[in-house]
Amino acid sequence: MRITSTSCICPVLVCLCFVQRCYGAAHHGSIKVTRNQTKHIEGETEVHHRPKRGWVWNQFFVLEEHMGPDPQYVGKLHSNSDKGDGSVKYILTGEGAGTIFIIDDTTGDIHSTKSLDREQKTHYVLHAQAIDRRTNKPLEPESEFIIKVQDINDNAPKFTDGPYIVTVPEMSEMGTSVLQVTATDADDPTYGNSARVVYSILQGQPYFSVDPKTGVIRTALHNMDREAREHYSVVIQAKDMAGQVGGLSGSTTVNITLTDVNDNPPRFPQKHYQLYVPESAQVGSAVGKIKANDADTGSNADMKYTIINGDGSGVFSISTDKETREGILSLKKPLNYEKKKSYTLNIEGANTHLDFRFSHLGPFKDVTMLKIIVGDVDEPPLFTMPSYVMEVYENAKIGTAVGTVTAQDPDTANSLVRYFIDHNTEEDRYFTIDASTGTIKTAKIFDREETPRYNITVAASEIDNPGLVSRVPVGVRILDVNDNPPELAREYEIIVCENAKPGQVIQTISATDKDNTANGARFHFSLDEGPSLNPNFTLRDNEDNTASILTRRRRYSRTTQDVYYLPVLISDGGTPPLSSSTTVTIRVCACERDGRVRTCHAEAFLSSAGLSTGALIAILLCVVILLAIVVLFITLRRSKKEPLIISEEDVRENVVTYDDEGGGEEDTEAFDITALRNPSAAEELKYRRDIRPEVKPVPRHQPSSSLDSIDVQEFIKQRLAEADLDPSVPPYDSLQTYAYEGHRSEAGSISSLDSVTTHSDQDYNYLGDWGPEFKQLAELYGEIESERTT
Repeated sequence: MRITSTSCICPVLVCLCFVQRCYGAAHHGSIKVTRNQTKHIEGETEVHHRPKRGWVWNQFFVLEEHMGPDPQYVGKLHSNSDKGDGSVKYILTGEGAGTIFIIDDTTGDIHSTKSLDREQKTHYVLHAQAIDRRTNKPLEPESEFIIKVQDINDNAPKFTDGPYIVTVPEMSEMGTSVLQVTATDADDPTYGNSARVVYSILQGQPYFSVDPKTGVIRTALHNMDREAREHYSVVIQAKDMAGQVGGLSGSTTVNITLTDVNDNPPRFPQKHYQLYVPESAQVGSAVGKIKANDADTGSNADMKYTIINGDGSGVFSISTDKETREGILSLKKPLNYEKKKSYTLNIEGANTHLDFRFSHLGPFKDVTMLKIIVGDVDEPPLFTMPSYVMEVYENAKIGTAVGTVTAQDPDTANSLVRYFIDHNTEEDRYFTIDASTGTIKTAKIFDREETPRYNITVAASEIDNPGLVSRVPVGVRILDVNDNPPELAREYEIIVCENAKPGQVIQTISATDKDNTANGARFHFSLDEGPSLNPNFTLRDNEDNTASILTRRRRYSRTTQDVYYLPVLISDGGTPPLSSSTTVTIRVCACERDGRVRTCHAEAFLSSAGLSTGALIAILLCVVILLAIVVLFITLRRSKKEPLIISEEDVRENVVTYDDEGGGEEDTEAFDITALRNPSAAEELKYRRDIRPEVKPVPRHQPSSSLDSIDVQEFIKQRLAEADLDPSVPPYDSLQTYAYEGHRSEAGSISSLDSVTTHSDQDYNYLGDWGPEFKQLAELYGEIESERTT
């Protein structure tokens, strides 16, 4: 309710109006202007008096929301210099001056021309001044004052956050806090009771209450049950003026929902149930449902069903559907009406989430009895076994009996049964069955190596009711007979090195047999050559289903024969045993010393002679270098003749050459050959004339009587031993010529003229161990020896 006029409807406004009219200048605030004696007036001398205030400041007040026809009087300005003759002019400046607030410049009365709203602006700051109307000079200094807008109760309390939605658990204790609401009032809280709010409940009793000061909503009843009532709409009022008559009010709605707790146990609607299940029901299928009711919701209504006892607990099982909370009854074993016609089950439904605060309301479970009636159904024939496994040899003739299947009518009628094979696949056409006895026979010849097992389906139906058919899988295993000879596991690429040694293993071979392990687990290897013995290779049975090929000679030559063929005979351990003969190919290759193959192809003449292209290039380079050395040596020889021995420090070999055609005694000037003519001269110990010894040799004492019988050959051996043991001899050889041929050499002539045609027993295999630079030489001598052997 807003005040629209200054006629002051309410008593408070009447009092305010009265005060304003009666005590306007004193209480509304007035400015009294007195003359300041200390101010310098034009033309006067300065006189010192006690200073006196000329402007007396008081705060002005103006009521908000003034709706009267006349402007609202605010206050009055007055100066001590004003004699009432109109010579003083009052001027008002500042906030709202001239628009909201106007002043009578003669009397100094201030009026408010507009209705003010304290909630928009609480006060105005203005400035007052008194001037001489004739001279326009200030009579008083400018003074500042404030006009405050005085509040009235024109704003009702408001709930800024409403309406509210809140929950509280059911069965809560009385006085449980639900929510705190807060209302705001735009009026001045420091002036009067305009903004003092109290709360009350308009709707929602007796279930809820509200605190009048704090606005806290609480439950007002014990054990509020959600199942009885779930939703409540509570209206809360906020009233200012401390709830007095004439105060303004506002309201809001609080929607309260009771949340569920587990305070209700499950209950079956009936204590006895009956269910019909045909005996043809499939194992694992659902045959029925049962449900216990629970007034709670959510997890508080979750339950689990169990079969606690009964004669059908081993035939039936029960599970819980979490969505519908129903018990699903399933079949664990097949039913047979002829054996048992009914079952009784005791089923329990119990909550899974318990609240122990409400355990006194329990127990939170319930039990009911379920009777299951088994229905009689005309059933198809039943096989004595769920599956059959039979065996037959692969060489069995057509019409051979494999086995028999048996089926019977499970009904009390015990009708006759007819058998047949479902010809759905090609495998089913390999067998036939006797329609009356169920005997299965072969219809084709089998090959175990091609198909070791057949899977067929045998069906049985009643003669009286052919539409009832049952089927059973039958597996037929084909037994093996020894009808496949063994053979090499793969094609072998066998290589033998030219420098192979006797007894060296060059390859290990193995065999396979298409028959199973009973007819081919043990293989025997041998050479298929008859009574003759292979001079090149032999075969060794390792007795582990493998055999090793070994060499029988020392060397092989690609130029003589680069390929060998070795016939191998393989037999198995079956009954009767089977064998096969195969030929392996052995190639001769040139190999490195470590056995790596270098080449297996025949080369040109130079290669067969042991000279490769690289070797020819190396030989040509050596020849060029030797020629260059000879030319250099001849050039140096012509320029200067070198001495026989350069120095005592020279350790090179000293070969004395003679390039003239006969110097007579000069040829033997450097050598004493008299010892060859007269062996007795050996008793004189002379120094060698080609060297200069630094240390005298140790004298060797020999009886003179033995010198006459010394042979020249023995003499040379002694001189050779002396040269080897003489410490004064430098470490190089000196060639001395003795004109004595000696006895005939046991090795015979060493001339190269007839060495090609001479047979030698010497073994040149050691040349292969001298390194890569002697490979070609080793191959050359090896081939020559091979050719000679051939």
